[in-house]
Amino acid sequence: MEPDPTSLSKVAAAETGSRPDQLRRVALASAVGTTIEWYDYFIYSTAAALVFGSQFFSTLEPASATLAAFATLGVGFLARPVGGIIWGHFGDRVGRKAMLIASLLLMGFATVGVGLLPTYDQIGLLAPVLLLVLRLLQGLSAGGEWGGAALMAVEHAPEGQRGKYGSYSQIGVPAGLILAQLVFVALGPLDDEQFASWGWRLPFLFSIVLVGVGLFIRLRIEESPVFTALRAENVRARVPMIDVLRERPRELLVASASFIANTAIGYVFLAYLLSYGTSVLKVDRTTMLLVVIIGSVSWLVSIVVSAQWSDRVGRKPVYLVGSVLLVVWPVPFFLLIDTRSTALMILAVIVLTIGLGASYGPQSALFAEMFDARYRYSGASFSYAVGAVLGGGFAPLIATALQTSTGTSLSVSAYMVVVAVISLVAVIGIRETRRV
Repeated sequence: MEPDPTSLSKVAAAETGSRPDQLRRVALASAVGTTIEWYDYFIYSTAAALVFGSQFFSTLEPASATLAAFATLGVGFLARPVGGIIWGHFGDRVGRKAMLIASLLLMGFATVGVGLLPTYDQIGLLAPVLLLVLRLLQGLSAGGEWGGAALMAVEHAPEGQRGKYGSYSQIGVPAGLILAQLVFVALGPLDDEQFASWGWRLPFLFSIVLVGVGLFIRLRIEESPVFTALRAENVRARVPMIDVLRERPRELLVASASFIANTAIGYVFLAYLLSYGTSVLKVDRTTMLLVVIIGSVSWLVSIVVSAQWSDRVGRKPVYLVGSVLLVVWPVPFFLLIDTRSTALMILAVIVLTIGLGASYGPQSALFAEMFDARYRYSGASFSYAVGAVLGGGFAPLIATALQTSTGTSLSVSAYMVVVAVISLVAVIGIRETRRV
């Protein structure tokens, strides 16, 4: 049965935003919460590049062990669409806030669990199996975290500023990456033996403190005014994902495909680059971490600028700028990285992350505007998760395999160009949503 038009008009009226004090609180909760979530996610990526091969796959050759470590990274992505469906369903039925808290707790549990996990030398095959299980739990959490944080920020935002406030959920990705890399830099004084035996565990155990901070902030925010109106008017979708598939299949397709390049190239930058620089180019770990941190700062700034720009000119033009840059830059990117010059490597990552920021900053507002409020959490989360698994899920693994088999980084550049072209085609097919 179709919802009553009068009830839907009351829901639409709730899209005009919250009072200023609550808006600031929600923006902080969105930014801090996603930063903590992605810190947890990224310390896994960093550890996979640096140490998981030797800790959990020690019976394999070093190159094969790195591939196996990156495979566990990719498997976590496979759980994200499932997480998107689960969190999306309850986010559309129970509420946005409850799912934000639940996803943060699950991510924290899985991350601390990795920090306490015995190695292969201690418990044998059970070690990589448990690592895989904990990675799957991280994937389930990540599948719903972004949707909740993005919708809380966008649905509390005033009209005409959805891009700006939606960017608070987006900056959690580079901010979490910066925090993760800084923690690993702080471990720089440890020698290789100390780092391998116990040092790598500290960033995972530190997560329990960050989760406590995130919970304190998220418990103090109010429910989204849009969901409050949905509940009051009794127009929530009974099975949100089914309604999305029936009413918005085109939006699901183009939204998912538009995110493939950003997440694939993003994970080449944040996970594979560190491994490539240290193991293939023989650049020291601290230098490569510094390059990634500087690129992450550039990514964060470009997210904020592009999101606010999208409030003025529209989501699609900004997306197109970022998507085109991701098509043309991969070849110059690796040519500069291969020089081993710190300055040129920094230039390479700055330009790349400008493209990543422009194709990510407006995403919260765009995805929220593409789906009706009744099934918005499900539609946005599922699109985000599918794009992530198709793009970023196995990007470091693919990049490692390509470079190993061909002996040249240009094969990785070619892979990046292919996924970028796919997303560019999808972005061209997106309908402008800024005034929706």
